[in-house]
Order: sequence, then structure tokens, then C-alpha cells
Amino acid sequence: MSPRQPQTDLDSLAPRERQVLDLLFALGNATAVEIQAGLKDAPTNSTVRKMLSRLEAKGLVTYRRDGARFIYRPTVQRSRARQKALSRLIRVFFDGSASKAALTALQDVDSLSEEELDELEEIVRKARRKG
Repeated sequence: MSPRQPQTDLDSLAPRERQVLDLLFALGNATAVEIQAGLKDAPTNSTVRKMLSRLEAKGLVTYRRDGARFIYRPTVQRSRARQKALSRLIRVFFDGSASKAALTALQDVDSLSEEELDELEEIVRKARRKG
């Protein structure tokens, strides 16, 4: 199957559809059985297949046949999905403030490597030059 342009905003997915898509991002590609095995409180195989069919109809998932098996993969780039998820998280939990989100994330600076600290420092320097 050829990938279609996604017709659905990622924010409009049902929670289980989001879980299936997240699992596909993590696995790269998978069969319905593999997806079912990766879900908490897994629904029936039939339900997983229906969700995959809905995601395919929305243009978010495609598949290829491998003998009798269908192997599914996301059509959306992981980076796009990551950006959408982060934007939603910032909007919902941080009142739309990216700086509040960043400050919250940076409270545990002990976990940051020297390279990450250097990268953050460079980002702040560039932002100050712009503003």
C-alpha cells in the first residue's frame, strides 16, 4: 500500500488509537498480534485490527503483506508526532508556555550531560540575540 497524507489531526485520536500509534512509533512496524501484546489491558485481536483499520482510513497507518500477515507502520513522521504531542502537553499542562515547560523539565539538571548543557546554553544565546 502506498502511504496517504494524514487526514486527521493527531490530537483527535481516541486514547486507544493514540496508544496503538505510539506503539508503532516505538516498534517501527508490527503485526496486529505484536501490537496487541504491547498494549496494557490489551483488547481482543479483532479490536486491535479494527483500530488499525480506522488509523489506516485516517491516513495515519499503512501496511504491507508478508504472506498471510499484515505488517503495519505509521505514515506520520515521528518528529511531527513528537512536536504535536509536545505542543498539546504545553498547551494543556503549562498554559501554553514553552518556558514553563522547559523550566519544569530542567529542574533535574543533574541528569543533563555536558553536551546537553552546552546545547541549551547555545539555544539561550541565540534566543537572546534574536530578541
